[in-house]
Amino acid sequence: MSKVAFITGGNRGIGFETAKALGAQGINLIIGCRDLSKGRSAAKELQDLGFKAEAIIYDASDDKSPDSIYKHIEKNYGVLDILVNNAGMIAEDLVGKNSSSSVNQDALKQTFQTNFFAVIAITQKLLPLVMKSVAGRIVNLSSIVSSLTLHSMENSPIDPAKAFAYNSSKTALNAFTVHLAHELKGTNIKVNSAHPGWVKTELGGPHAPMEIADSYKTSLRLATLDNHGPTGGFFHETETLPW
Repeated sequence: MSKVAFITGGNRGIGFETAKALGAQGINLIIGCRDLSKGRSAAKELQDLGFKAEAIIYDASDDKSPDSIYKHIEKNYGVLDILVNNAGMIAEDLVGKNSSSSVNQDALKQTFQTNFFAVIAITQKLLPLVMKSVAGRIVNLSSIVSSLTLHSMENSPIDPAKAFAYNSSKTALNAFTVHLAHELKGTNIKVNSAHPGWVKTELGGPHAPMEIADSYKTSLRLATLDNHGPTGGFFHETETLPW
């Protein structure tokens, strides 16, 4: 029986490239997106490639979204093998002025809702379905700018990137990865954080060095780890990143 993957924000950018890579391995794809028409267009593109794909509504700002997604997956598949928490947002300039003392409270709350609280909500809701998998994999899309170690070091390679709301939301997400992986240690589930790279997406901007077509690699690796693979880690492709 084919594996089943749910990818939030899977209708474009890194999420869509991840869906294509998973589809190429024969995995059934469920694309979560806010705009169902755009999701269906993405699913049709995946279907035209020969993959099994469908789109359902996922809205990080809607508290009822996890319930409807759980019901759909439970009814139609009965199990979830791969959860890729890919959807995210940024309300600041990623590179430039340090916004720590001036960050807008609404932007801070909205960023944490999408990048942190909603990820916990959907993961907790779908976890019983992931537990049914023989090899459950949870991938949390983080970013290298979440690293407190790198931010605090002298001559930091990420020093210009001080978008406080975004960075700290991803730092919190990494904490969730560590804690959930610890709770699930000894089970068939692996939980990891992924830094896909600085990618030319709507979020990453046009000056990012990585093309969208190459952005799937870390998510794909962590979503398809074998039984000997790591859990509770933070990675870019095969490189382990500092927290």
